[in-house]
Amino acid sequence: MTKSNSNITIYNSSEIQKMIYNIRGEQVMFDNDLANFYGVETRRLNEQVKRNYSRFPKEFMFQLTTAEFENLMSQFAISSSEHGGRRKLPMSLPNKV
Repeated sequence: MTKSNSNITIYNSSEIQKMIYNIRGEQVMFDNDLANFYGVETRRLNEQVKRNYSRFPKEFMFQLTTAEFENLMSQFAISSSEHGGRRKLPMSLPNKV
């Protein structure tokens, strides 16, 4: 269960596991889930990665293809852009622990 206190959100491990997907043989988290986890806007997370690209390994982040995104939309009922959902293909961040 997620608990919120003014500035702190505590996630349990099952909630985090629900944010991890297997794409291209990699366990990944989407940019919007990671941004939410850190309490920032998705676009701000992506801006910071782009601004500091040299600090990250080249495989740190990749963008889903249209086919991968459409497949996810059909499997997980991700909202379409026509209904206020994503307007850009999500970025994926490999879950390297």
